[in-house]
Parts: sequence; C-alpha cells; structure tokens
Amino acid sequence: MDQNTIIQLDNVSKEYRLGAIGGGTLRGDLQSFLAKVRGKDDPNSKIGQQKAAHNEKFLALSDVSFSVQKGDAVGIIGHNGAGKSTLLKLLSRVTAPTTGEIKIDGRIASMLEVGTGFHPELTGRENVYLNGAILGMTRAEVSRKFDEIVAFAEMEKFIDTPVKRYSSGMYVKLAFAVAVHLDSEIMIMDEVLAVGDMTFQQKCLKKMRSVATEEGRTILYVSHNMNTVKQLCNRSIVLSKGHCIYDGDVDSAITIYSNNSEVLNEKMQDLTLIKRPMNVEENIRLTKLYIDELEIPFGDDFNFTVEIESGEQFDNGMIRTVLKDMAGNVVGTAHSNTFNVFKGKSQVSLKFKSDRLLAGRYYADMSLCKFDGEIQTRLDVVQKAFTFKMEESDIIYNRCYWGNVRFDKMEVQDCHEI
Repeated sequence: MDQNTIIQLDNVSKEYRLGAIGGGTLRGDLQSFLAKVRGKDDPNSKIGQQKAAHNEKFLALSDVSFSVQKGDAVGIIGHNGAGKSTLLKLLSRVTAPTTGEIKIDGRIASMLEVGTGFHPELTGRENVYLNGAILGMTRAEVSRKFDEIVAFAEMEKFIDTPVKRYSSGMYVKLAFAVAVHLDSEIMIMDEVLAVGDMTFQQKCLKKMRSVATEEGRTILYVSHNMNTVKQLCNRSIVLSKGHCIYDGDVDSAITIYSNNSEVLNEKMQDLTLIKRPMNVEENIRLTKLYIDELEIPFGDDFNFTVEIESGEQFDNGMIRTVLKDMAGNVVGTAHSNTFNVFKGKSQVSLKFKSDRLLAGRYYADMSLCKFDGEIQTRLDVVQKAFTFKMEESDIIYNRCYWGNVRFDKMEVQDCHEI
C-alpha cells in the first residue's frame, strides 16, 4: 500500500457453509447438534428460516479487489444479497476472508447494525467507555469527548439507563455519536440511519460530511437510499451477486445499480434472506413473495402474493408498502384492507393500483402490521421487498418536469368575471 491508501483488498472471497451449527451459545449448539443427529427440526431455528442442504456452500463475495484512499467517502450499493454487509464485516474484522488479503492502516469504528458493540446490561455511559476501550483509547481520552457525544446523541436524560431499555432510535443516536466522536481513522456505516428520524438523519449526514472533508477521515457507507449516497459520497462501488461490477463516480454507479436487473429476473423472492431492523417481532415473518409480472404495461395493475409465518393468530393483519423510485425518493404509500393471519402459514394475494405511475423502475419497502383502529403496529419490515418496471406508453412525459405520478386533470369548479 502507498502512503495515501488506507484500505486495500486483493482478490477477496468469502464462502459460507449453509446448515452449519453456530447458535451463539454452547447450549444452543448442543441442542441443534442433538436434534440434527436424531433427524428432528432444530429447536433454535427461527420462523421463516429455511433448511439448508448439508454442507451446501454459498459464495457471498467473489474475487473482490479495490483500494480506498485517506479521506474518501465511499458508497457501497447493490441489491439485497449482493454482498454489501459481508464486505463490511470483513473490513471490520468480524469475520475473515476465505481467500484473498485485506490490508487496513488505521482504527475502525463500525455500525454494522443497531446496537453493535453495546452490552445490553450496561448503561449508555458505560457503553461509551467500553467502545472507547475497544478502539484502544484511554479513559481520559474518552472523558474528553464524553459531553460532546451525549449532547450530539440528545441522550442527557437517559445516559445512565441500561441500553436494553433503549428504543431502536435511541440505540442509533448513541451508537452514531460514539462512532463519529471517538478517535478512529475509518468509519463503517451499514444502513443504520434508516432507523432514526428524518431530522437526526440529516444531522448525521452533515456530521459525516464534516469528518470526511474537515478531519480527513475515511467513510464506507452502505445504503439503499441513493439521495444520501449522493449527498455524502465522492465515489461508489456497485456489488452484484458477490462481484464488484463498478467502481467510480457516484452518478454512474447509481445508474448501473438502477439498471441492474438481477432482482427483476425473479418472480419468487425469498424474504427470509433480507436483514431485518432490530425492532420487529421474532415469531412473525414475511417469508416469500410471488410476483405475477415483473414488467407492467402502462396503466395495468401490479399483482403479487405474500406468504406469512406466524406464531400466533390474529384477524387484523395489514400489508403496508412504501413505493420509491430507484434513487430512493418516496413516490407514495399504499396499504391493504385487514385480513386474517393464521398460526403457522398464511398467504394473501394483493393488487396494487399502478395506473397513476409513469414509466420507469420502482421498488417497495413492505411491512406486516396489526391495525387497531387508527394505530398500525409494525410486526415485520422488509426493505426493498420487490422491484418492478412500468413499461413505456404512447404518452410522452418528461420526468424532470412531470415527476413520477400521473395526476388527473384538475376540475374547474367555477369561473366568472370580476
């Protein structure tokens, strides 16, 4: 590596063995092993988790090479399952590459998911000092930064509360404040800002731009929101099915990402493979999605079917979708009528009225909710659950002027001389 290079990857691959035991505790691993020997279901498997063939291998990353210079803000983008989170785990040394070499010159502060690096039984204050110790800082060094961290996170009232009582938003605020204020040369962020509120997201983006441009720190940022990638990053890497298919300027990367049809080629989506936010139910999952047509004639409806696995039965289920364009701009929100969710497996078929959408590609974040009167309680959330394309029509629209939605003409209610 030269003096300006802070991260160097050479032909890095990561292979996982599916179906391998690894429950996180010795007791759990023994339970899983004994069940496997007896030919029974794994008692520690979660709802929606599919059985993997014995010793089946999965290549999460394949022969990835690139370098990052000091002070770079690099966006890493790609569809679900492209290998983004695996790459960040390798860079954070959470796991090791199967083949290839990674060289890193500097300390890393990582936010791979909400609550990473926090001990739930410790208070916010104690976790700040714990994270500083992990980065190799002394207690005195952390103390000098402590008040600034608490003020940025807006956590003055709750800093001495055990973090197990924090909401996901509080986790994000404190974890981000720790990451940007403690001394590290490299910051790694994996879609965590999606949990925080809009005001705090903008505050975080402004702070990250500041640490990159003014302090010269290096940022690796994973997001499905192309607007935030544009705001923050001076370069972007596009991953597709474990391969690096582009490394260059942000606008070109977003165009390649938007045109990459790997998701459009699949009418059945396995939703269990998509990472969930922290604040969802463990025993209720959206597991599969079946799409009738991936390319919709202009003005036609979009039909799809969702499979649900639940540990309980209720009669007020609801599917909510937030439709976005490929740049991450919200186009609109739609929700279904209520329906029955059965204990075990359920299947619900839905029709999305797309007659007002202009031609182009769109994706949707999907939630399974309980609807009680005016309150929607989110039980499961799948980001970028499905992608589809509205075909061109004989009506010519310039999206630059017209936007994504085709509105009806406004009716003239009255017209008179004055």
